[in-house]
Amino acid sequence: MLCKPIPIIKKTLGLLLLALGTVTTASAQQSSCSAKIDQLPDALELRGFHLGMTYDQVKARVPPIQFGRADEFGVAKTSINPSFGPQFDKASFADVRTISLDFLDGKLVTVWIGYESTFKWQKLDEFVAGMSNSLNLPGAWPPKRGGQQLTCDGFSVFASVIAGSPSIRISDDAAQETIANRREAAAAAAEAAEAAVIGDQRTKFYYLSDCSGREKVPEASRVIFKDKDEAEKAGYKLAKDCQ
Repeated sequence: MLCKPIPIIKKTLGLLLLALGTVTTASAQQSSCSAKIDQLPDALELRGFHLGMTYDQVKARVPPIQFGRADEFGVAKTSINPSFGPQFDKASFADVRTISLDFLDGKLVTVWIGYESTFKWQKLDEFVAGMSNSLNLPGAWPPKRGGQQLTCDGFSVFASVIAGSPSIRISDDAAQETIANRREAAAAAAEAAEAAVIGDQRTKFYYLSDCSGREKVPEASRVIFKDKDEAEKAGYKLAKDCQ
């Protein structure tokens, strides 16, 4: 009879299931973070910055700071170098090399801080542990792109070592999604405009996307068709430049 190996198979299967359960549990523990943006404490290590600040609030914190114009998507970026700029208060920015700030529609959505070699936590593991404690976040940050990242409810925190010293980036994930959606919409609109058929109301000719003559059609005389069939149904004919 061949029944004796069955207990071995059951035991092996049980061990595999146990191992899988352990990995799944550990993974869940690593990535579990229910903290919200408004629950982040005013940690000393962040030097007074927090997500959601307005231009005025940032200016009140750092009077010498300058803001550039927002781009077509509502994004504005700026950086300061407290270690090198004589106009910055060295005491309040001790051990900080660079601070980069990203705004969306006038609200701070990303804070990146790069620390000096004199900062108290230099090794990545101790830096993550220290920041977790200061920000009241879980201590296990999964590895990501040469650093460690913790994803919470609406925001993420990424730690890495750059030029031998630690850095941290706190980002509003909903804002990043908004930026990405705006860029995708703009790209799609540009692609659609490029592919659209241009009609000239004066001549009743239409031009395809690869016709050189379409650029010569004045804006006031332009009419947009989704394709050549629509243009022809409207009484337009293919321009000679396109034939």
